[in-house]
Amino acid sequence: MTDMTPIPISDLPADVAPRPAARRPRARMLGWAATILTVLVLGWWLLGGREAPAAAPLEPVVTVAAPLQRQVTLWDDYIGRFEPSRSVELRPRVSGQVTAVHFTDGQFVNAGQPLFTIDPRPYRAALAEAEAGVATARSDLSLAEADLARAQRLVEEDAVSRSEIDSLRARVTATRASVEAARARVRSRALDIEFTVVRAPIAGRISDRRIDAGNLVAAGDGPGATLLTTINATDPLYFSFDGSEGSFLKGRRDGLANGASVEIRLQDEVEFSRRGTLDFTDNGLDPRSGTIRARAVVRNPDNFLAPGMFGNMRMASGGAVDALLVPDTAVQTDQTRKLLLVVGPDGTVAAKPVELGPIVGGLRVVRSGLAPGDRVVIDGTQMAIPGGKVTTRPGRIAAPSAVAAAS
Repeated sequence: MTDMTPIPISDLPADVAPRPAARRPRARMLGWAATILTVLVLGWWLLGGREAPAAAPLEPVVTVAAPLQRQVTLWDDYIGRFEPSRSVELRPRVSGQVTAVHFTDGQFVNAGQPLFTIDPRPYRAALAEAEAGVATARSDLSLAEADLARAQRLVEEDAVSRSEIDSLRARVTATRASVEAARARVRSRALDIEFTVVRAPIAGRISDRRIDAGNLVAAGDGPGATLLTTINATDPLYFSFDGSEGSFLKGRRDGLANGASVEIRLQDEVEFSRRGTLDFTDNGLDPRSGTIRARAVVRNPDNFLAPGMFGNMRMASGGAVDALLVPDTAVQTDQTRKLLLVVGPDGTVAAKPVELGPIVGGLRVVRSGLAPGDRVVIDGTQMAIPGGKVTTRPGRIAAPSAVAAAS
């Protein structure tokens, strides 16, 4: 029979003895914390831990249109400068004091119009002296002729030798030459008096005076003389420009020669409203720049144009041709190349290198590199990237009224 006598707790082993009651609530709290942490981690993984699938990017929308086909006249464009058809630096031909100025700065003057007066009194005195020299020479000539006549009468009586007759004849010849020299001095002194009035050698617009009345001016050869003012002929004017070797060769093959018509517009003008004719092409190309100098003559009856002004000139480079035209804003630049963005049937953008011509009627002429059936991006070029996909919407390149007029 088993002994049921209870054993005191103090006598039980340490690993068998029950834990104190105070430790059980702490264990339950740790279990709850672990459960809550597990639920939070599972919720984070279900709600935010996995990334949502990214939305597909939208394709940019661009406007495309086929290039406009028109028959136009192609032009070669140049930039040049207006120059006077004649230009004169006015310098005195005699020295002296300027006594009067007969023009207003910047006015238009006629050929032969008096501009400056130089004190003529010294030159009038020199003229009087030269005229006195003529009288002296004539007196000597009269004496020499009388002596020769007397000697010729005596030679028949053998009173005068032949050698003396020859001497008298030589004296007559010398005195006649002295008379001619004196007369030449008179004409020279008369010219000096004429040069004391400085006149305009050409008609045109005069610059400001460089010398006021009261100043002394010096005559001389070339730049050594005092500069009084300058005169530019303004009707007609020259329009000078430089062309490349390629343009020169093209013009030669097209039969371009002096007399060809040109059209010019100023920097603030839109239309080429001014007309001129080509009148000069230089005899060789500049070896440093590879360009050739040429010019056109432009009428300027109202004197609106002034030397030194810039202008844009165009010259017909051939007859009417079939051309493809696109807006100039559709042209892209890649360093030295010109590109057009075209869209293929699958919506892929491609860049086509093209050779451009002039602007005709507001549209850019494409000489080569583009096909009539290409779909050119005319709006949204910033969003179209070569090699990328785009969504297209149809557009149309309008034909300006100026295109028909230019052809």
